[in-house]
Amino acid sequence: MARIIAITNQKGGVGKTTTSINISASLVATKRRILLIDLDPQGNASSGCGIEKSQQEQNVLDVLLGDCSAQSVIQPAPNGGFDILAANGDLAAADVHLMELEDKESRLKRALSTVRNNYDYIFIDCPPSLNMLTVNALVAADSVLIPMQCEYYALEGISSLMDTINQIIEHVNPELEIEGILRTMYDPRNRLATEVSSQLHEYFGEKVYRSVIPRNVRLAEAPSYGMPALQYDRLSSGAKCYLALAGEIIRRQEQGQQTPVAAQ
Repeated sequence: MARIIAITNQKGGVGKTTTSINISASLVATKRRILLIDLDPQGNASSGCGIEKSQQEQNVLDVLLGDCSAQSVIQPAPNGGFDILAANGDLAAADVHLMELEDKESRLKRALSTVRNNYDYIFIDCPPSLNMLTVNALVAADSVLIPMQCEYYALEGISSLMDTINQIIEHVNPELEIEGILRTMYDPRNRLATEVSSQLHEYFGEKVYRSVIPRNVRLAEAPSYGMPALQYDRLSSGAKCYLALAGEIIRRQEQGQQTPVAAQ
């Protein structure tokens, strides 16, 4: 059964979509079965792996509204080797439509229950705001992966995000946990970056990934070609760092699944 991981941060421009695409492609390279769900109305995760958003007859909104099943809309990403539940601008109206429905917070969870056994990991690329789409992602997820830049305002944003996550845990999804904190666009020469990084370690401890994602031109160029970095330039530092992150995610899950041996 897949582990469902929501990739979210209420602050925009921190690398959520870049992480969603590239961690999906990197885990495929380790022979894992991956589904990526584009839950951002901008649809950048869809276009970033080669999907023509304007040509989609049905998308994730139709699944949320119950007009069709997830299985009927899931498709292979043209680039990356994973499956995707695509989005386009239609998703911008999701809040209006969902507010009129019963169980509006758990529509995505219900839809994924029919396909969860087909994958090892399901990643949800969330919008950069707290709306009904983000709530659906957090209710459906087992855990939350938080990409963030090591800058002052990022610390303020993560405090607000943690409040949101704690509310979801208290009222809707008590099993939700933090998967990890991923430092993106990282420059170790920047004093503020090292200071913020230190504070993250102090607050989140081992939840902070050892892997960091640097600023990398090839990583930034890849989406314009509709490719993950691993396919666009597998020797780039960005591609290598996401491969390292994939290994770290796998190790953590394997360690978490180990049953302690009882003392003799």
